[in-house]
Amino acid sequence: MRRREFVIALGIAGLLWPVGLQAQEAGRTYRIGFLSAGPRSAPYWLEVFDDLQQAGFVEGQNLTVDWHQYGSHVDLISQFAAEVVKAKVDVIVATGDTAIRAVQQATTTIPILGSTDDMIGSGLVNSLARPDGNTTGTSIFAAGLDGKRQELLIEAVPGIRHMAALVDSKTTASSRLLSLQQAARSHGVELSVQPVIKSEEIPAALGGCRSNKRFILARSLWGSTVDYSTGRRMRLPAIYQFPDVAEEGGFLGYGPRVTQMYKELVGPMLVKLLRGTKPIDLPIEQPTKFELVVNLKTANALALEVPESFLARADKVIE
Repeated sequence: MRRREFVIALGIAGLLWPVGLQAQEAGRTYRIGFLSAGPRSAPYWLEVFDDLQQAGFVEGQNLTVDWHQYGSHVDLISQFAAEVVKAKVDVIVATGDTAIRAVQQATTTIPILGSTDDMIGSGLVNSLARPDGNTTGTSIFAAGLDGKRQELLIEAVPGIRHMAALVDSKTTASSRLLSLQQAARSHGVELSVQPVIKSEEIPAALGGCRSNKRFILARSLWGSTVDYSTGRRMRLPAIYQFPDVAEEGGFLGYGPRVTQMYKELVGPMLVKLLRGTKPIDLPIEQPTKFELVVNLKTANALALEVPESFLARADKVIE
């Protein structure tokens, strides 16, 4: 082969080599700190780790992970945040208002990738297009969709007169709850509020939802740890913020598909931050597709007859 042909062949080989592998610094080990309400084995986190591997960040080779699950240890979030900062990680991934705020207080320099209900409404960033400081991430419209979820539950359970909202009292604005109560009242429904701060408080809060009450909100604090069977045993139909939850046994789920959101938004953003993109140059991402999933198996266990007109509107019905 002549020299010119050999140079061209090398150029083609470079184009065919995985782009992700070219972007990593040779001999460097990257480090990510995680503060998550749910377990590392959750399907949505597996999607993120799949994105990382495809981009050339392979745990045990050039990637180290510092994992902290705070679902049952909310009081330790500040300690976890201090630990990942001390470990000098390259990026911190945090889910939920409390965790994001804790890492923001722990560092102003390490890039933070947050995922929560409302990044602007919670005061975590001042702009979606160009977030300030060292924080970027995803904002999942949960607050804006709560009214829609309430309407869906009222429609799915004809004759409902009492409803309860299970809410994180630290992050849920009173004005938002008042708006939900007024909307429920317009349908002839009384909405009570069951405040929860720690995931271990959920069973007692669910107990307070008896006497023909329904709870409608599942916040990020306990979204991955709540025992859905508890609600079924107490005969409490519930609607959750992710359709995935209905597939796992919840009655209804409406919102963005969490596994898809982490695969398509969180994973790619994490890769960009590891490669050196500054948080201020990564706009806050928001999901654009929302699904309604109805679990008729759970409905039957609750002795509920869901109207056919409601089922016809669902994106997926589990029978």
